Amino acid sequence: MACEFFLIRYVPDVVKGEFVNIGVLLREAAPSDGPPAAVRVQFTRDWGRVRCIDAEADIALLEAVEQEIALRLRAGTSLRDPKAVMDVLEDSLSNSLQITEARPTLAENMTTEMEQLLRMYVEPFKVPRVRTKTGRAAIAGAMRTEFERAGVWGMMRKRIAASVYTRPGDPLRIDCGYRPNGVVRMFQAVSLEADVEAAKVLAYSAPHLVEGVGRVEGAKLELTAVVEPLRLVGNVDDKTAESDEGADRYRFGVETMERQQIRVITLNDLARAAATAQRELGL
Repeated sequence: MACEFFLIRYVPDVVKGEFVNIGVLLREAAPSDGPPAAVRVQFTRDWGRVRCIDAEADIALLEAVEQEIALRLRAGTSLRDPKAVMDVLEDSLSNSLQITEARPTLAENMTTEMEQLLRMYVEPFKVPRVRTKTGRAAIAGAMRTEFERAGVWGMMRKRIAASVYTRPGDPLRIDCGYRPNGVVRMFQAVSLEADVEAAKVLAYSAPHLVEGVGRVEGAKLELTAVVEPLRLVGNVDDKTAESDEGADRYRFGVETMERQQIRVITLNDLARAAATAQRELGL
């Protein structure tokens, strides 16, 4: 399909004019008299280059900007003129965000093209390293990837403060969630590889979250914990799983959460969860 894309740049000092590309806005090049063009926006996940150019950059604010742009685009605000959306946001950020002129591109589909544009223009070149993400960070990254592939990540709430539903001072934040029809679905990455403290914390909080969601939003809460498959915990394999200490710890964590009506799924189930979200959000 014929598309065009805009690069979104972070410019901490407009006088110096130094910038870092932090995102891509991609839209289908629909005729002016045709139906509204499909449009997507996505920012970088690696803020290292932004911190290099501005050590005091407000990363949380930049991530919030991505969500605000996505919300405005989904609401139909200036779908044919993305710069109009950016103009509003630039005013609130003292012109520290800028957007380039449109550039044409041919796309197989919107998702694949967005990933390619981010690799080409936004993400830093990766030098192969031995160290890889493990534990909760790896699970949270896999969650985001699957929801992005389904096109629903931008429609989900992120870093949901439990204190809204429990009591002031509660430090727990739920990774993401959405509300389809009369139910709030929340997802939390929980690693059982090293210990089960995170599972115990989530299990303790679950009843309070259920009560709070019912009180605040008048909806039922379905809380889902995403964990590693048992075979990825330590050196557990099918032959030693019954006696391995890691396996015992793993099962304890799962059972602790399930006793509090927390739905527990593994990384292998994420694609199905994302497909359900896609269907429930009407995509």
